Amino acid sequence: MASAFGHAALGATLGKLLLPHRYHWPYWVAAALCAALPDVDSVGYRLGVPYDSLWGHRGLTHSLLGQLAQPGRRPAPGRLALLLFLATASHGLLDALTSGGLGVAFFSPWHPERHFFPFRPIRVSPLSIRAFLGAKGLRVLASEALWVGLPCLLLLVGQRLNRPRRPAATEN
Repeated sequence: MASAFGHAALGATLGKLLLPHRYHWPYWVAAALCAALPDVDSVGYRLGVPYDSLWGHRGLTHSLLGQLAQPGRRPAPGRLALLLFLATASHGLLDALTSGGLGVAFFSPWHPERHFFPFRPIRVSPLSIRAFLGAKGLRVLASEALWVGLPCLLLLVGQRLNRPRRPAATEN
């Protein structure tokens, strides 16, 4: 899996891109949380749920159906609904770009097979916090800085450069 930091960075970036007004920052935080939320299934790993199970890590909560049925999601109009869906769906996409694990069950429960993308540049994050707090975690964060953080930064800079300029105020 990508780390919670990588998922949250992508979710917050989507929030800034879709809801750019500076007063929308609470929605950017919500998008960051939605992007990291599917990893709640990693708790089952500690409780003995087999990794390759429908309920295992990268199973149902990472599927497209799981993205539509996240707990606490309320139907919302327009961009906010799109943002929260895209932020949550981005989770499986990032995980399919990682270097390890069993792949992502995008189409479960109907098709339980797991998938990776052919290009997998992001180092897989360890599931345990203890393993993350060492050299492995630093390698994951460096990988995510390059493959998640840099594209997010470029998108945000592009958004800033392309926003319409306000006309200068004239004196009366």
